[in-house]
Amino acid sequence: MGMRTIVVTGGAGFVGANFIYYLLAHHPADRIVCADCLTYAGNLSTLTRALAHPHFRFYRTDICDRAAVDRLFAAERPDVVVNFAAESHVDRSIVQPEVFLRTNILGAATLMDACLAHGVTHFHQVSTDEVYGDLPLDAPGVRFTEHSPLRASSPYSSSKASADLLALAYHRTYGLPVTISRCSNNYGPYQFPEKLVPLMTIRAMQGGELPVYGTGRNVRDWLHVEDHCRALDLILDGGRDGEIYNVGGGSERANLDVVRMICREVGCSERHIVHVPDRKGHDLRYALDAAKLREQLGWAPRISFEDGLRATLRWYRDNRSWWEDILSGRYRERNASLCEAVCADAAPRQDAQNT
Repeated sequence: MGMRTIVVTGGAGFVGANFIYYLLAHHPADRIVCADCLTYAGNLSTLTRALAHPHFRFYRTDICDRAAVDRLFAAERPDVVVNFAAESHVDRSIVQPEVFLRTNILGAATLMDACLAHGVTHFHQVSTDEVYGDLPLDAPGVRFTEHSPLRASSPYSSSKASADLLALAYHRTYGLPVTISRCSNNYGPYQFPEKLVPLMTIRAMQGGELPVYGTGRNVRDWLHVEDHCRALDLILDGGRDGEIYNVGGGSERANLDVVRMICREVGCSERHIVHVPDRKGHDLRYALDAAKLREQLGWAPRISFEDGLRATLRWYRDNRSWWEDILSGRYRERNASLCEAVCADAAPRQDAQNT
């Protein structure tokens, strides 16, 4: 594999940032270009180490801004585009669905149009297991395959399902080289504190209440972000155009059991757990069959949930300033000052203008 220029959208978020660090570590010859508009969930401090790397550039770019995306592609000439950019919090999608429709659907279309215009050789859409809807709690052997029907439950998952269908349509209609991955619940370092594991970890360390929806028996399939990054790397290298790959962790746990594990590891009493009214349309169970990814590309998760969760809790314990800045809102000021210092200019290069 020769040197590539890879555009990673949404790279100042949780999984995108981890993927950037994975690429820099495992593909040192590649150029990595991050495009992120730094919404509330984007934290440029997460990319501090990457910003010092000679093969990394950062653009503050809204993927729905066609002119800005076109300038970036003209300047950087990407070979590969990996789209992590998305609004992803289900609760927020219930309150403000239009924000999710704009970013998750129109943003994906804007990127794919730019890929066609600039000769990108691989567009990868990072999706979610939530596009399949949910499974019953009393059928533990049943899992979603890539052929399962789409039955999205929330505005968030509906917007992601729409983007998946668009990607497949761009592949069939225009011949755009496309792959799609649908992953189960990720956890690991740099996850924004609104999601279950970091939210409960931080509150447990602070001695606060631990709010659990409903009975807490809703089941999720957990995947460490490093295993996810490795799967994406394999798909970029050997995935078949027009194909969908499930990336499942094979570690199903009830939400309440996850919170209890966090309590034990942090040393917090389970008396801090409080049950709150259930989320509207709350999915019961997610579980993915990752046989296709295993058989075609040789992938399997390497990090057990127990080991991964302990390592994640240690990370949050050792990096208090990272999440304290988020809780206080100081990270927004840091985003502004850091961006002023490091953001690349998306004006086309001279050699691009002459071709």
